[in-house]
Amino acid sequence: MDPAMGNPMVPMTAQIPAPVAQPIPLPVLTRDSYNSQSLGRSLNANVKQARVLMVGAGGIGCELLKNLVLTGFGEVHVVDLDTIDLSNLNRQFLFRHEHIKKSKALVAKEAAQKFNPAVKIVAHHANIKDAQFNIEWFSSFRIVFNALDNLEARRHVNKMCLAADVPLIESGTTGFNGQVQVIKKGVTACYDCAPKETPKSFPVCTIRSTPSQPIHCIVWGKSYLLNEIFGASEDESAFDHTVDGDNAQEIEELKRESAALRKIRNSVGTEEFAQMLFEKVFKTDIERLRSMEDMWKTRKPPEPLNYKELLDKAKSLDKDKVLKDAQKVWSLEENLVVFNDSLERLSKRVLENKSAGEESIITFDKDDEDTLDFVAASANIRSAVFGIDRKSKFDIKQMAGNIIPAIATTNAIVAGLCVLEAFKVLKGHYEQAKEVFLTPFANARMLASDKSREPNPDCPVCGVYQTRAYVDLEKATLNDLVEHLIKTNLGYGEKDFAISNEVGILYDPDETDNLEKKLSELGIKSDSFLTITDEDDEEPFVNVVVAIQEAKEPLGDKPVKGILDPEDVKIPLKPKKQSQPEPVATPTAATNGASISNGQNGGVINLDGDEPMTTPAKSLKRGHPEDAEGPSVKKIKANDKAADDDIVFIEDSAGAIVIDDD
Repeated sequence: MDPAMGNPMVPMTAQIPAPVAQPIPLPVLTRDSYNSQSLGRSLNANVKQARVLMVGAGGIGCELLKNLVLTGFGEVHVVDLDTIDLSNLNRQFLFRHEHIKKSKALVAKEAAQKFNPAVKIVAHHANIKDAQFNIEWFSSFRIVFNALDNLEARRHVNKMCLAADVPLIESGTTGFNGQVQVIKKGVTACYDCAPKETPKSFPVCTIRSTPSQPIHCIVWGKSYLLNEIFGASEDESAFDHTVDGDNAQEIEELKRESAALRKIRNSVGTEEFAQMLFEKVFKTDIERLRSMEDMWKTRKPPEPLNYKELLDKAKSLDKDKVLKDAQKVWSLEENLVVFNDSLERLSKRVLENKSAGEESIITFDKDDEDTLDFVAASANIRSAVFGIDRKSKFDIKQMAGNIIPAIATTNAIVAGLCVLEAFKVLKGHYEQAKEVFLTPFANARMLASDKSREPNPDCPVCGVYQTRAYVDLEKATLNDLVEHLIKTNLGYGEKDFAISNEVGILYDPDETDNLEKKLSELGIKSDSFLTITDEDDEEPFVNVVVAIQEAKEPLGDKPVKGILDPEDVKIPLKPKKQSQPEPVATPTAATNGASISNGQNGGVINLDGDEPMTTPAKSLKRGHPEDAEGPSVKKIKANDKAADDDIVFIEDSAGAIVIDDD
């Protein structure tokens, strides 16, 4: 029997194998499908259509951009002026070693685009305060995210978002702590509703004559000595000159010291250079200070050092071994070795730049080993002179670079919270928006949320009536603004009022010299802010802030036009202040300043730069031109400049100086 014929006893139909059931292919879910399942169709649609702005592409910014892209926000604009530094790589995970010195915004766009090519990312390597980022531009966004690290930029974005009536999600971190806050004009408190701590400054005489803490010596090395020898002479930004008048004689002596240092500067690169500099700042200057006996009645006088004696003791030290251990607190002799070696390296750089015809100025950079070694050694030698504890190079880098160590997981948590709050904003549920505080080492919850605070009626930024006006800047005078906008359009009529800007008062009933001058002559341009203060004693309006917009179309017979018709302008009256009863003393537990309890008790964790602080929810002191009840501001004429050089602070981009008192 032919095997191919099968079994003749079995019917042919029975020999055909039964068909195997094929699995039904499951539908392939796209990223958008998952997002729609998670968020709901309506919210997901809003996310895909949203055009958002993120300011800052650093620690929080990298994490936030990744989240925005993965969530599917339709268009994301990123603004950052900074470039990538080596110290960024441990927490800003969109960047790699090959990106050092490149634009943060541009590299972040390139890296994040790979996560979701469907999202449109637009990068701007620029300063958010540039003229191109005007109110009209801010108005084009659905939400603005702040991922900044300095007070000035945060305040600017806060003001622009209020003027453009765009929701702002403010965030910040400091070490393990973090905060997220939703800001909506007229609904929640703005960034300036609570006062902010002033960056730390130091009287010049403390830095130069009577240091008492390591930070004083570090600031001296970084902002004074380094700049006098290798930089653009004295860095005045490090010193507070408010008490100079009380120390006129000492200030003159300090100026003579600076002149002498400039002469030593000319000997850069010579064999005698290190000894000349050492003996000048650690012997001659110290001997002069010791001779001022009144200065040392209540404190230990400094001890001058002998260069040759110290050098003899340091000859046996291995320079490379000393430099290798940044965690060790160097001895006085080891600091001299580093001092001389860093001077040699810096001098070589100066001479090479000069021979190449390039600028020979060297400035401090915490990641520049040459300048860091010089500042560390100089500061420690000065500390030894004044009997102050020395610090390791690692500690000095933290303090000189104004660094509070950043934690990658803190940035990630805060960035996630920003997106969660953004969902509430997109749905218009501002009543559900929270101020969220991340405090891992608090006694209560790690993540604590408070209901968003209401706007502070005394806030000089949001406790005002905001409007805009279109102006022909080529024709409009201050008088046109007074007659056609303030008196007519805004309804001031015959009220007495004053007009001021960030520089000072432009007009009031007793100051009318500027009325016939063009706004351009008074420094007023597109996106300038003018504050109108009602001086009526009976029923004064709240302050009015007018954002000036350059007219793009002819305005007719009047060169000024309000954005609203007169009948639509509703300026509220200032609330009448109720007299406060006399406080009654009651026994309370002793406290050291205000307390934070996961953001409770009206306190705010302010994260300007990197340093947290507690601030009361309401300020009793206002010194801003927009404050009608604050101190008087100076009146200005055309082409006058603000005199803002009286007090200057140490305020690097990374935040405030940290003082270690232990």
